[in-house]
Amino acid sequence: MERGALLRENQGLRWRSNAPRSENCKLYSCQSQQELVLLRRIGENQRMSSAANVVIHASQFPENIRRDLIKSLRTRRVNHKFHYDSVKQTQKWLALHQAYSPTRNDADCQAVYEQGFAAAAQQIKTKSVHVIGLGCGGGQKDTRLLKLLKARGKEIFYTPCDVGAAMVLTARQTALAALPVENCFPIVCDLATADDLASLVGSARCADRTSRRGVPTISRLITFFGMIPNFEPDQILPKLASLVREGDFLLFSANLAPSADYAAGMKKILPQYDNSSTRDWLMTFLHDLGVERRDGDLRFKVENGRFGLKRVAARFHFRRLRRIKIEDEEFAFRRGENIRLFFSYRYTPERVRKILARYQLRVRDQWIMHSGEEGVFLVNRL
Repeated sequence: MERGALLRENQGLRWRSNAPRSENCKLYSCQSQQELVLLRRIGENQRMSSAANVVIHASQFPENIRRDLIKSLRTRRVNHKFHYDSVKQTQKWLALHQAYSPTRNDADCQAVYEQGFAAAAQQIKTKSVHVIGLGCGGGQKDTRLLKLLKARGKEIFYTPCDVGAAMVLTARQTALAALPVENCFPIVCDLATADDLASLVGSARCADRTSRRGVPTISRLITFFGMIPNFEPDQILPKLASLVREGDFLLFSANLAPSADYAAGMKKILPQYDNSSTRDWLMTFLHDLGVERRDGDLRFKVENGRFGLKRVAARFHFRRLRRIKIEDEEFAFRRGENIRLFFSYRYTPERVRKILARYQLRVRDQWIMHSGEEGVFLVNRL
């Protein structure tokens, strides 16, 4: 359930374009008039460098963000990135994560991740390694992995990638405890809509290192923690498969249904979503668009998804007419209609293995919490 940290600035943020890398991404320098203050945890301040180079992928250019917002309202299915769009939403997510995430509150869950980190690090035989953190959030898990690799004498490079600048800057700052600034290549990108992930992460300066005999001298380790439940499997898995080359490893985590009876397991975890903190966080998106609480109610339900999987979905059901206007477009939500704000798939270890095999990926090892509610998986190509 990990997701980012809050970025606050004292004086204001300015963006300036600096030498586009391609027509699909630009390099930006993020500057504040005095300093950026990073809230890694609620109430904890850490000074941040006054400038950072960040690649902004076209999927997060203003015109494409507007396109995705319009599509979300038109299809009545909200792109999850819009729940992390503002400082207010990020702060609410932080509070939710602090209260409910087993990675913060469960020693067994922490041990599961540590076992996964150790096993992944053991697979790296080259002197150098490039860790690509997809959906990096605040980078806490990635940095634990980076520190372990550094302790093993590896030269480490890191590409934190997430949908918001605040998140990748947070991950960057966290990771600088383990690597020099010139070895970090932050990317702002929407994984759901970007079609060129392989070339994007392959553009890092460390990516083309080879020996005189043409043999790569750097390994790649891709992380994807707490993200896979929030994507349709046939949307994200082909993209992950395109990134995992021969010799690469993927380390990811997934929320699981904790029972041999899949339906019973889903029923057991439903209260983890249907609570006041989650409701407040999800409703912020609609409230910022002018929807009022009395316009309807938010309902959580277990529903069937694709590939025989089940998921928890949150839908806002309107009980009176509400019109939402985005510039020159208006959307009418009538009584009885609903909009899906969120969904989260729940897997089982067996279902993880089966669905990854569809995309020529195999689970080499796995670590499951005693409760059965979360697992970490080490994956490579078949």
